[in-house]
Amino acid sequence: MSNQDVRLWPLLTALHRYDKSFSTRGRDEGTLIDAPILAYLIETPNGRLLVDVGCDYAKIADPKLRAHWYERPEAALPVPNMQDEQRIPRYLARLGLQPTDIDAVILTHLHFDHAGGLVDIPRADVHLHAKELEAAREPADNVYFADEVELPRQLRLHAGEYSPCSGVTVFETPGHTAGHVSVYVELSQGAPVVLAGDAADLMENLDDEIAPGLCYRDDPEPALRSLRRLKERAKSSGAELWPNHDIEFFRRMRPFPEPYR
Repeated sequence: MSNQDVRLWPLLTALHRYDKSFSTRGRDEGTLIDAPILAYLIETPNGRLLVDVGCDYAKIADPKLRAHWYERPEAALPVPNMQDEQRIPRYLARLGLQPTDIDAVILTHLHFDHAGGLVDIPRADVHLHAKELEAAREPADNVYFADEVELPRQLRLHAGEYSPCSGVTVFETPGHTAGHVSVYVELSQGAPVVLAGDAADLMENLDDEIAPGLCYRDDPEPALRSLRRLKERAKSSGAELWPNHDIEFFRRMRPFPEPYR
């Protein structure tokens, strides 16, 4: 790779059918949507990163684990539809890579559909906002899975904006969760990209400034401020702003293994 060569791959790790009001606060209750669960692989001259890692496949594939984690009465969301070939190591193998080739994982937050797949990435540094770890260990809501918020590995806790490597900047977008972050990626040829994470599940959240259905402490105001921050950052930098669970937006993305660069 040249010093300017940065590549980005969206990875579809599962599909999740749930009530739309979980993504759009106070809107469309009773309407089911199919939401992609995405992770992102970023290759830079300084190393390879993942932004989010999807679900723990074992909790979906094993009937006993599925019953314990997804089918209990207090479960917030139904079980996602995840296939073995959608595990991140399977995508890496198609690029000639192994999980040990990943240098770092940036977690936008610790909900199960973003953090569970860490079990498949054993050696990477994990970057996380300190407030997110605190909220997850309460737990602040029931979308955190208890065994996934204990991170006995190379954990890097942050507060404020930081850059884990050249061309990648992580910035605070709280509201959906206490320590939610989004990621700005400078590509080598195309426009920069802002990965919104669950600060914006759908383009509708951005276009209409609709907070997510689940907000930390049930307060939508920080989430609305983060939506505006995302839009301002994209506008000021000329970046594309990517929502995280929008099936129509995902269908317009480049098919794997074609990268953005």
